[in-house]
Amino acid sequence: MAKAIIAGASGLIGGLLLDILLQSSEYKDIVILVRKELPIAHQKLKQLVVDFDKLEDYAAEINGQAIFCCLGTTRKKTPDQAVYRKIDHDYPVQMAKIGLQNGIKQYHLVSALGADAGSSTFYMKTKGEVEEDITKVGLKCLHIYRPSFLTGERTEKNRVEEKIVTLLFKVIDPLLMGGLKKYRSIPAKTVAMAMYKQSLKQQEGVFIHLSDQIKQIA
Repeated sequence: MAKAIIAGASGLIGGLLLDILLQSSEYKDIVILVRKELPIAHQKLKQLVVDFDKLEDYAAEINGQAIFCCLGTTRKKTPDQAVYRKIDHDYPVQMAKIGLQNGIKQYHLVSALGADAGSSTFYMKTKGEVEEDITKVGLKCLHIYRPSFLTGERTEKNRVEEKIVTLLFKVIDPLLMGGLKKYRSIPAKTVAMAMYKQSLKQQEGVFIHLSDQIKQIA
Protein backbone atom coordinates (compact mmCIF):
# COMPACT_ATOMS: atom_id res chain seq x y z
CA MET A 1 0.00 0.00 0.00
CA ALA A 2 2.09 2.87 -1.34
CA LYS A 3 1.97 6.65 -1.55
CA ALA A 4 2.08 8.43 -4.91
CA ILE A 5 2.68 12.05 -5.85
CA ILE A 6 1.14 13.46 -9.04
CA ALA A 7 2.10 16.80 -10.54
CA GLY A 8 -0.13 17.82 -13.43
CA ALA A 9 -3.32 16.05 -12.32
CA SER A 10 -5.42 18.73 -14.02
CA GLY A 11 -4.00 17.77 -17.43
CA LEU A 12 -5.01 15.06 -19.86
CA ILE A 13 -2.61 12.28 -18.81
CA GLY A 14 -2.42 13.36 -15.17
CA GLY A 15 -6.19 13.33 -14.75
CA LEU A 16 -6.51 9.85 -16.21
CA LEU A 17 -3.62 8.61 -14.08
CA LEU A 18 -5.28 10.04 -10.98
CA ASP A 19 -8.44 8.04 -11.74
CA ILE A 20 -6.40 4.86 -12.14
CA LEU A 21 -4.49 5.34 -8.88
CA LEU A 22 -7.62 6.16 -6.89
CA GLN A 23 -9.15 2.88 -8.05
CA SER A 24 -5.98 0.88 -7.45
CA SER A 25 -5.58 -1.31 -4.37
CA GLU A 26 -1.80 -0.87 -4.67
CA TYR A 27 -1.84 2.77 -3.62
CA LYS A 28 -3.14 3.95 -0.26
CA ASP A 29 -2.35 7.66 -0.41
CA ILE A 30 -2.43 9.96 -3.44
CA VAL A 31 -1.09 13.49 -3.13
CA ILE A 32 -1.63 15.84 -6.05
CA LEU A 33 0.32 19.08 -6.39
CA VAL A 34 -2.04 21.70 -7.81
CA ARG A 35 -2.21 25.47 -8.27
CA LYS A 36 -5.88 25.39 -7.24
CA GLU A 37 -8.07 22.61 -5.91
CA LEU A 38 -9.74 20.28 -8.38
CA PRO A 39 -13.46 19.46 -8.05
CA ILE A 40 -12.83 15.92 -6.82
CA ALA A 41 -12.88 14.27 -3.41
CA HIS A 42 -11.76 10.80 -2.36
CA GLN A 43 -10.71 9.20 0.92
CA LYS A 44 -7.27 8.39 -0.53
CA LEU A 45 -6.73 11.84 -2.06
CA LYS A 46 -4.96 14.85 -0.62
CA GLN A 47 -4.82 18.03 -2.68
CA LEU A 48 -1.78 20.16 -1.92
CA VAL A 49 -2.16 23.68 -3.30
CA VAL A 50 1.38 24.82 -4.05
CA ASP A 51 3.41 27.65 -5.48
CA PHE A 52 5.62 25.72 -7.89
CA ASP A 53 8.23 28.47 -7.65
CA LYS A 54 8.64 27.51 -3.98
CA LEU A 55 8.50 23.71 -4.14
CA GLU A 56 11.02 23.39 -1.31
CA ASP A 57 8.36 24.73 1.05
CA TYR A 58 6.33 21.56 0.43
CA ALA A 59 9.24 19.11 0.45
CA ALA A 60 7.95 17.22 3.50
CA GLU A 61 4.97 15.97 1.42
CA ILE A 62 7.01 14.93 -1.63
CA ASN A 63 7.91 11.38 -0.64
CA GLY A 64 6.66 7.83 -0.92
CA GLN A 65 6.79 5.19 -3.64
CA ALA A 66 6.57 7.26 -6.80
CA ILE A 67 6.43 10.73 -8.28
CA PHE A 68 4.43 11.00 -11.49
CA CYS A 69 5.33 14.20 -13.33
CA CYS A 70 2.73 15.03 -15.96
CA LEU A 71 3.42 18.76 -16.01
CA GLY A 72 3.35 20.52 -19.32
CA THR A 73 1.94 23.46 -21.20
CA THR A 74 1.49 24.63 -24.79
CA ARG A 75 2.96 27.48 -26.76
CA LYS A 76 -0.54 28.92 -27.16
CA LYS A 77 -1.21 28.95 -23.40
CA THR A 78 2.34 29.97 -22.49
CA PRO A 79 3.93 32.05 -25.29
CA ASP A 80 6.68 33.35 -22.97
CA GLN A 81 9.55 30.89 -23.43
CA ALA A 82 11.01 31.62 -19.99
CA VAL A 83 7.72 30.70 -18.30
CA TYR A 84 7.30 27.71 -20.60
CA ARG A 85 10.74 26.41 -19.61
CA LYS A 86 9.97 26.77 -15.91
CA ILE A 87 6.89 24.57 -16.27
CA ASP A 88 8.40 21.96 -18.61
CA HIS A 89 11.93 21.90 -17.19
CA ASP A 90 12.58 23.65 -13.89
CA TYR A 91 9.65 22.30 -11.87
CA PRO A 92 10.14 18.64 -12.91
CA VAL A 93 13.88 18.83 -12.14
CA GLN A 94 13.26 20.45 -8.75
CA MET A 95 10.74 17.72 -7.86
CA ALA A 96 13.29 15.07 -8.79
CA LYS A 97 15.87 16.64 -6.50
CA ILE A 98 13.42 16.82 -3.60
CA GLY A 99 12.33 13.25 -4.28
CA LEU A 100 15.93 12.06 -4.14
CA GLN A 101 16.45 13.80 -0.80
CA ASN A 102 13.30 12.16 0.57
CA GLY A 103 14.13 8.66 -0.64
CA ILE A 104 11.51 8.44 -3.40
CA LYS A 105 11.73 5.02 -5.05
CA GLN A 106 10.57 5.93 -8.56
CA TYR A 107 10.15 8.96 -10.80
CA HIS A 108 7.92 8.84 -13.87
CA LEU A 109 8.28 11.66 -16.40
CA VAL A 110 6.01 12.40 -19.36
CA SER A 111 8.21 13.73 -22.16
CA ALA A 112 7.58 13.65 -25.91
CA LEU A 113 8.58 11.64 -28.95
CA GLY A 114 11.52 13.43 -30.56
CA ALA A 115 12.86 14.94 -27.33
CA ASP A 116 16.44 16.01 -28.01
CA ALA A 117 18.60 18.46 -26.08
CA GLY A 118 20.44 19.22 -29.33
CA SER A 119 17.29 20.06 -31.26
CA SER A 120 16.88 23.44 -32.94
CA THR A 121 13.20 23.37 -31.97
CA PHE A 122 12.57 25.01 -28.58
CA TYR A 123 9.88 22.47 -27.60
CA MET A 124 11.95 19.37 -28.38
CA LYS A 125 15.11 20.94 -26.97
CA THR A 126 13.37 21.69 -23.67
CA LYS A 127 12.01 18.15 -23.46
CA GLY A 128 15.46 16.75 -24.16
CA GLU A 129 17.09 18.96 -21.56
CA VAL A 130 14.64 18.03 -18.83
CA GLU A 131 15.27 14.35 -19.55
CA GLU A 132 19.04 14.86 -19.33
CA ASP A 133 18.92 16.97 -16.19
CA ILE A 134 16.60 14.62 -14.30
CA THR A 135 18.80 11.69 -15.30
CA LYS A 136 21.76 13.52 -13.74
CA VAL A 137 19.93 13.85 -10.41
CA GLY A 138 20.75 10.21 -9.69
CA LEU A 139 17.34 8.76 -8.87
CA LYS A 140 17.17 5.07 -8.08
CA CYS A 141 14.56 4.45 -10.78
CA LEU A 142 13.59 6.83 -13.58
CA HIS A 143 11.00 6.09 -16.25
CA ILE A 144 10.73 8.49 -19.21
CA TYR A 145 7.70 8.21 -21.51
CA ARG A 146 7.87 9.64 -25.02
CA PRO A 147 4.37 9.50 -26.50
CA SER A 148 3.49 10.66 -29.98
CA PHE A 149 0.40 12.81 -30.64
CA LEU A 150 -2.01 12.33 -27.73
CA THR A 151 -5.72 11.68 -28.19
CA GLY A 152 -8.41 11.96 -25.55
CA GLU A 153 -11.03 14.27 -24.10
CA ARG A 154 -9.38 17.45 -22.87
CA THR A 155 -10.86 19.94 -20.41
CA GLU A 156 -10.36 22.75 -22.91
CA LYS A 157 -13.24 22.50 -25.36
CA ASN A 158 -12.17 24.77 -28.22
CA ARG A 159 -8.92 23.21 -29.37
CA VAL A 160 -9.97 23.12 -33.01
CA GLU A 161 -6.47 22.48 -34.37
CA GLU A 162 -6.05 19.36 -32.21
CA LYS A 163 -9.43 18.03 -33.31
CA ILE A 164 -8.34 18.40 -36.94
CA VAL A 165 -5.01 16.66 -36.29
CA THR A 166 -6.83 13.84 -34.46
CA LEU A 167 -8.98 13.24 -37.53
CA LEU A 168 -5.89 13.28 -39.76
CA PHE A 169 -4.18 10.66 -37.60
CA LYS A 170 -7.16 8.34 -37.96
CA VAL A 171 -6.29 8.25 -41.67
CA ILE A 172 -2.50 8.25 -41.27
CA ASP A 173 -2.08 5.77 -38.40
CA PRO A 174 -2.76 2.59 -40.42
CA LEU A 175 -0.15 3.68 -42.98
CA LEU A 176 2.62 3.93 -40.37
CA MET A 177 4.15 0.46 -40.37
CA GLY A 178 7.37 -1.11 -39.09
CA GLY A 179 9.75 1.45 -37.62
CA LEU A 180 7.18 4.18 -38.22
CA LYS A 181 4.69 2.70 -35.75
CA LYS A 182 6.10 4.86 -32.96
CA TYR A 183 4.70 7.92 -34.77
CA ARG A 184 1.10 6.68 -34.57
CA SER A 185 -1.19 8.69 -32.31
CA ILE A 186 -1.68 7.29 -28.82
CA PRO A 187 -4.59 7.59 -26.36
CA ALA A 188 -3.63 9.51 -23.24
CA LYS A 189 -5.27 6.76 -21.17
CA THR A 190 -2.77 4.28 -22.63
CA VAL A 191 0.12 6.42 -21.41
CA ALA A 192 -1.45 6.74 -17.96
CA MET A 193 -1.98 2.97 -17.72
CA ALA A 194 1.59 2.27 -18.79
CA MET A 195 2.89 4.60 -16.08
CA TYR A 196 0.77 2.86 -13.48
CA LYS A 197 1.85 -0.64 -14.54
CA GLN A 198 5.53 0.29 -14.59
CA SER A 199 5.21 1.73 -11.10
CA LEU A 200 4.21 -1.69 -9.78
CA LYS A 201 7.56 -3.18 -10.83
CA GLN A 202 10.64 -3.21 -8.62
CA GLN A 203 13.32 -1.87 -10.96
CA GLU A 204 16.46 0.23 -10.83
CA GLY A 205 17.95 2.32 -13.62
CA VAL A 206 16.79 4.68 -16.34
CA PHE A 207 14.11 3.45 -18.74
CA ILE A 208 12.97 5.28 -21.88
CA HIS A 209 9.67 4.18 -23.41
CA LEU A 210 8.85 5.25 -26.97
CA SER A 211 5.26 5.62 -28.09
CA ASP A 212 4.84 2.15 -29.62
CA GLN A 213 6.50 0.57 -26.57
CA ILE A 214 4.13 2.44 -24.26
CA LYS A 215 1.22 0.73 -26.02
CA GLN A 216 2.80 -2.67 -25.41
CA ILE A 217 3.35 -1.93 -21.71
CA ALA A 218 -0.24 -0.79 -21.18
